[in-house]
Amino acid sequence: MIRIVTLLIIITFSTTISGQKNKEEIAIKSVIDTFFEGLHKGDSTLMKSTLHREVKIQTTSTNKEGNKILITDSLEKLLTGVANKKPSHIYLEKLTSIDIKIDGNLASVWTPYEFYFNGKFSHCGANSFQLFNNNGIWQIIYLVDMRRRENCETLKEKK
Repeated sequence: MIRIVTLLIIITFSTTISGQKNKEEIAIKSVIDTFFEGLHKGDSTLMKSTLHREVKIQTTSTNKEGNKILITDSLEKLLTGVANKKPSHIYLEKLTSIDIKIDGNLASVWTPYEFYFNGKFSHCGANSFQLFNNNGIWQIIYLVDMRRRENCETLKEKK
């Protein structure tokens, strides 16, 4: 009898923890979806709603000389670039997967992607988001993306 009660307590506890984690994952995915909705629409206000005021934004790639580079941008530059997107320019960052890890008020999100400009494949890479649960509101505190044109499945299909 004690074993059955213990087993029931363990199952109930693990179900509660799993349900809470799923709720947090849904909230975090919603932040990422809203971020990209703002990017695609050219809506800097919508995008800004997902970002902490002290967000750090970086991009890494390999230049034409083969050197690996890291560029740090400001929040203002990101938002201005999105706000000034020409209506004729259509951005589509197609996420190929999303991996969310959570520990307390910290979350990490990994999203490999393919980027299309006006319907034409441009590049691929991955985004790494770090999010902070700011008293019930998940906000992006760090974003780094990696960009490349080589070894992209889309490019391989076109060759």
